[in-house]
Amino acid sequence: MTDAPVKRLRIAVLNRVFAATGGGAERYSIAVVEQLAARHEIHVFAQQTTHAWPGVTYHRVSMPLAKPRWLNQLWYATATWWKTRRGFDIVHSHENTWHGNVQTLHVKTVRRSVLGGRSGLQWLAARLKVAFSPRLGAYLLLERARLRLRPDRAVVVVSQTLLQEVQQEYPATRSMLHVITPGVDTPARIATKKEARHALSTGAEGQIVLFVANDYRRKGLDALLQAMTGLPTAVRLLVAGSCAQMGTYRDLARAMGLGDRVEFLGPQQDMQMAYACADVLAHPTLEDSFGMVVLEAMAYGLPVLVSGARHCGFAASLQDEKDALLLVDPNNAEEVRTALHRILSDKALADALIANAADVVRMHTWQHAAMAYDGLYRRLVSAEMGRP
Repeated sequence: MTDAPVKRLRIAVLNRVFAATGGGAERYSIAVVEQLAARHEIHVFAQQTTHAWPGVTYHRVSMPLAKPRWLNQLWYATATWWKTRRGFDIVHSHENTWHGNVQTLHVKTVRRSVLGGRSGLQWLAARLKVAFSPRLGAYLLLERARLRLRPDRAVVVVSQTLLQEVQQEYPATRSMLHVITPGVDTPARIATKKEARHALSTGAEGQIVLFVANDYRRKGLDALLQAMTGLPTAVRLLVAGSCAQMGTYRDLARAMGLGDRVEFLGPQQDMQMAYACADVLAHPTLEDSFGMVVLEAMAYGLPVLVSGARHCGFAASLQDEKDALLLVDPNNAEEVRTALHRILSDKALADALIANAADVVRMHTWQHAAMAYDGLYRRLVSAEMGRP
């Protein structure tokens, strides 16, 4: 007696930017697609992509107007609805769209960002702001439709922190919510510091603090630059990520006397050399639903300094002084400086953080995340087939 063959599902994946340089949400979507491509027929609908993977079919979605972004978001939602309304077992959206029976939320809801925690006159002012802003109005309408209770829909969030936030803002979603955290691929080989620094054409001497983000301000670069002014001059900072804010922060670094100690790499298609060349990752983020860069750095054997669970969702899974050093106030440059100094000057502490982080990494793999999605897809398809 043999097992029945597992049904291959036809899955549409919606992501406006399907590229590794796009950010954590894009890397998450890409990693899950790569894991599932051998098991299912995957179709990616994107406006921009630099990705290519065996067995994945790519569909370009037009972009008549890149700006304003809210109009492009409406266009993308409408265009993908039209293209995927028939012929797919699962439509999996990583975007703010009203359609899609699997919706993955990577960041806090628009409602929480605009109205969360406000009362009285502040709440009224926020409501008036929404009423007179077509941008906010469009985003909120899409979000409400996205999170509307439906028997054929599942809503996935990337951390327990985000789960609690969504439940508070949209209580009706409770029965639809699932947590599937990001994973990481453990590198088969990690380049030596010498190899990595040569590959990046950065100096071979001294210690390097690595900062990785596309939104420098929101991920805490201001406090990190201030902290750098109090560290030994041999300590350098490497900044990897989007070029959008690079000029502003390069000027700021120069004004603070850090010009020759801060290097901006820009976006990296492959982060392995940046991780391999560093001595510590600093992630004093002000807001992160998960914080994939922290998990990635741990996989590359870096000790990590990261904001606590109030600011970073992944930090809720970490123990302070054991898996990482956790910041109480990421805006406090002196706290950032002190923590970095401890890691850079205390080898025993750094080695302990690295060893304990390896156990954390083993609990978060992309294969585990992909299989969680596979099970979710199949439950939705089975439930749909069972309905009259």
